[in-house]
This record gives sequence, structure tokens and C-alpha cells, in this order.
Amino acid sequence: MLFLLKIAAFLIGRVPLRVSSFLSGVIGTLIYRIDRKHREIVLGNLDLAFGEGLGRERKEEIAARVFKNLVMTFFEFMRVPWLKRKDLDGYVEFEGLEKIGKALERKNGLILITAHFGNWELLAASLGLSGHPIDIIARELDNPSLEEFVRWARTRTGNRVVSKSRSMRRLLKSLSQNRIAGILIDQNVALSEGVFVDFFGAPACTNRGPALLASASSAPVMPIFIVRRKRAHRVLVGDEIVLVNTGDRELDAVENTSRFTGAVEEVVRKYPEQWFWVHRRWKTRPPTG
Repeated sequence: MLFLLKIAAFLIGRVPLRVSSFLSGVIGTLIYRIDRKHREIVLGNLDLAFGEGLGRERKEEIAARVFKNLVMTFFEFMRVPWLKRKDLDGYVEFEGLEKIGKALERKNGLILITAHFGNWELLAASLGLSGHPIDIIARELDNPSLEEFVRWARTRTGNRVVSKSRSMRRLLKSLSQNRIAGILIDQNVALSEGVFVDFFGAPACTNRGPALLASASSAPVMPIFIVRRKRAHRVLVGDEIVLVNTGDRELDAVENTSRFTGAVEEVVRKYPEQWFWVHRRWKTRPPTG
């Protein structure tokens, strides 16, 4: 099965970007029209996030472009295993990459906070190819063959994959070796895993692990996102996020998680069509009573 998936990636990954872009528009529009369930999730999330600040027509436009972006992300992911450093020229540009090197001079490692935004898989690959390999924290997929393929693709550019279920100890060791941890922080989690912080004006249960990891390791934390620019991309490395450290572990985790989430909201507000709105971000609700 892995061999067949690699063959598929080899073939799909060689489809010219202009063709992939055209197909993504066609396929994305088709999915948007026929997949009522996920279309309604996207529109419902947009209603919650923007309210009357955006008209229905604009929300539908964003929703359709969300599906196109996801299809294009799939096509581009199939290119990832075959990418070389030279392939990034004219395809992926960096803004603020020097901040990563400067942060690593402190020898405490680095935590990069990002989201399911733009082509987040290409973001990780481009960092590995540019000389800054990261530890990717990811949940294992239910299908073993698909998990093996995705792990293979993600590690082809020099990155490592760390299972989310047993990540804390390994990441602490990794950061002590001055490595980089890349963590997605924009998805809903269970009450046992998260804290509630404001996201688009509504409480969103958010993984507190990155905040606890930062506190335990003293590693600096930076936001990083990849923005799609037609068929090219721009990686934006933000300034280090100032963390609070009052000595109250739980309160600090809430405040720092809020700051991480604020960085996500900022970029999503700017480029709403590039975020993963098909996810039920506000599914877990605060306990009542």
C-alpha cells in the first residue's frame, strides 16, 4: 500500500502548478456545492466569528475559497516528498527567517506556533529544506498505511514527526538539544486537554500543552504562518511572544495560550479564506453550573 501511495504522490506531484491551480478551482467549487455538511460548518463558523460584520455573499465567497485552498494543499502535499532546496526559489519566500537563527543562539530550543492555515504542510517542509528542521507534533492517523505514507512524506525534507500522544517528554529533550518544535494550536480539544481562551469573541477550548512546554523548557515562542500568494507562498516569522511567568502554572498557561491564539486570530482575520474553517473549532463548551 505504501508503494502505491508513493507512486500516486510521484505522479500527482509532477502535475504543473498552473494545472493544479486550475483543477483545485474546479474540484474545490464542486465539493463546496455538493458537500452540504461541511459547507454549513464553514458558514456557521464564519457567522460565529464575524457576525453581521460580513455579509452573506462575502461569507459564501470565503467558504468557496476555503475548499479550493484545501484541494490545492492536497496537490502541493504530493509535491513535498520530491522538493529540493532549489525548488523553493520563486515558490516559497521567507520574511523574518533570521529570527529563528537568533532565537536558537540562546540554546534553549525554539517553539514555533502555527495553524492549519495556507499550506501548513509546505510550511514545515520549507523550514526543513531551508536549514531549520523541526519536530512536527501530529496525531497518528487511524489508517496505518496512510499514517506511514504521511510520516514518510513529512520526514523527507529533514523534519521529524513526534506523536501527539507522547510528545511532552520527547519535546523537552529535543528543546534541550536546541531543536525546534512546530505546534499547531488552532483546533478544538477536550476539556481535559485544554483551557478556554477568546477566539473571535467566543471561548474556544485550546491545547494548553504548548504553554506548559514553554514554561518547562524556557524555550522562546514565535508565531509562524505560510500565506498563499496565487501559486507561490510567503512564510511569515513573527516576533517572539512575550510570556507571563507569575509562578501560577495554570493561570500562566491560560494567559500564554491566549497570546498564542491571538496570533492565530490576527492572521486568520487578514486572510480568512486560507484557514481551516471546516473544523468545529468551538465544539467543546465551557462547563455550566
